[in-house]
Amino acid sequence: MPLHLEIVTPEKRAFVGDVDEVIVPGSEGELGILPHHAPLISTLGQGVLRLKSGGQEQEFAIFGGFLQVRPDRVVVLAETADMDSEIDLERAERARHEAERVLEGAVEPADLAVARAALQRALIRIRLAERGARRPRGSHEAARRHSEAPRQEPPGDD
Repeated sequence: MPLHLEIVTPEKRAFVGDVDEVIVPGSEGELGILPHHAPLISTLGQGVLRLKSGGQEQEFAIFGGFLQVRPDRVVVLAETADMDSEIDLERAERARHEAERVLEGAVEPADLAVARAALQRALIRIRLAERGARRPRGSHEAARRHSEAPRQEPPGDD
């Protein structure tokens, strides 16, 4: 019995499909989820979400949010979820350099915290983009593309 996984951000449905295993960056460490897992709700940290299915592995850079686990379903509500193959390595490198530049000159604790968080996000994206470039694409690419639907915006008060 596979797990049905949904990874959703405010901007998109990053992934929808059946998987054999999910490993998520929880706020207190990594969580491994297999079919028939006990129900669970948890906050997410920042790091790498790995999903495995049929011997293939796909990775996403995840930054904050929530996780809901039921015995047959996992829902990840993330602030951002970037698939390894979609990460722009040059942009991530620029973000890393900018965060490092800010860290060198920052004196306010708030500035330091923001720059450290930006540096951590950039480093995670760089690591995933470099690993993703070395790995052949799995069958999850087609499942993810199939699941994406244009986001319907409610009518506004223009």
